[in-house]
Amino acid sequence: MQRYRLFALLLCALTHGRAQQIYPATDALPRSTDFSVRVRTSGGPWKDLPVYGVKVADGNTGLFHPEVTNMAYFDFTDSVEVAVTPRRAFSNVRIRPALAPRFEGRTIRFTLSGPRNLSIELDGDIFHNLQLFAGAPETAAPDSNTLYYAPGVHIAGTVHLTSGQHVYLAGGAVVEGQFLIDHQHDVRISGRGILFQPGTPGGRDGRHDALLVQYSQNVDISGIIVLPATYTVLMGNSRHVTIRGIKSFSAGGNNDGIDIFCSEDVLVDSVFMRNSDDCIAIYGHRWDFYGNVRDITVSHSCLWADVAHPILVGTHGDPAHPDTLEGLHFLDLDILDHHENQIDYQGCMSLNAGDSNLIRHVRFEDIRVSDFRKGQLVNLRIMFNHKYNTAPGRGISDVLFKNVSYTGSHANLSIIAGYDDNHLIRNVTFQNLRINGKVISDNMPGKPAWYKTSDFAGFFVGEHVDGLKFEAQ
Repeated sequence: MQRYRLFALLLCALTHGRAQQIYPATDALPRSTDFSVRVRTSGGPWKDLPVYGVKVADGNTGLFHPEVTNMAYFDFTDSVEVAVTPRRAFSNVRIRPALAPRFEGRTIRFTLSGPRNLSIELDGDIFHNLQLFAGAPETAAPDSNTLYYAPGVHIAGTVHLTSGQHVYLAGGAVVEGQFLIDHQHDVRISGRGILFQPGTPGGRDGRHDALLVQYSQNVDISGIIVLPATYTVLMGNSRHVTIRGIKSFSAGGNNDGIDIFCSEDVLVDSVFMRNSDDCIAIYGHRWDFYGNVRDITVSHSCLWADVAHPILVGTHGDPAHPDTLEGLHFLDLDILDHHENQIDYQGCMSLNAGDSNLIRHVRFEDIRVSDFRKGQLVNLRIMFNHKYNTAPGRGISDVLFKNVSYTGSHANLSIIAGYDDNHLIRNVTFQNLRINGKVISDNMPGKPAWYKTSDFAGFFVGEHVDGLKFEAQ
């Protein structure tokens, strides 16, 4: 009951009159002096934000070399002014997703009128940058079944959540452990705290994924920051799941972001994923998960793959009982980076049908891709990857890329390739594809008749592809 009263008082403070909320600093994470960050409401006093060092991966070699980047977070309503002062001198600043700052000496200033997840980068340095998370205050109502973690450090270990339970991590809380939701329903995890795993990754039977949702329904995970030892979220055979507003940094091998197996009716919204393996992966059968994938939406988010794919669909499946992955929507996304040395695992947006998977009815819309370090813009393949597959995929069909833009010069040749005459890619449309501002279309001015449109996009298109179109909007 005491925990409930504390939670109620906290929410009252957040939702009645406070225009900004700065959370207590913690000593559980290293404090960074690379940046000082202050915020204020219009005409109000400046308030200092704690800045933390968190690990990310430098994937330039085959071995994972951790780098320490910077992170700060706060909540606000209405509008807020932000002042960021780097410790070192710099020549230029890039803020992504695109935001134009103003300068006062070495101080970078800008105003926010709504929630934003930003990367502030000095002289092109993407490892010692500042990730600033400016969110909206928490408004979830507590109840008597709330497990409340107050500001401070909590050694929680493995926490098995039960149906109807609500977990709240207050801003300033650091919870060391993992939350498991197994054969449960109506479970919520929310707050502004940090779920942290010092790092003892195990095998499948001893996994230390930060959040496991399996054989469950009506699950809502929102707002928290996750520093995982393996996956941020592993989801299997679940439905009616919402993941909203979480942030994740990872630095080790196979430290995926959100992996979804054999599930349906899933919404991933307003997340920031900076991971050392796939940020978003959607699969059929693997391990003990069986069945199709339907109705998955990923929207309004920032994806940053220091290693592997920002978005990967397919790969794993069940040739004995073939899976269908359909109704997949990727909307209003900023892909901030993609870096992968292995050619087989490149692609900012990858549909890789293997293990007799059929991938169909997929939509990518309003996707903005920055100049990533190494990889491909798209990779659509029906494949037989002997490392993971026992059969080729069945096919890929009815895929729309609408208002996709790439600005940069580092993209490798993209690939669109079926497997054979019985395993085709069909009906893929690129509508208003922009490469460095130029619309790529079948009727683009100046295109010689003997050129493929895909030549202007930097795409290789194989023989087993039917119905590929490039349209101007």
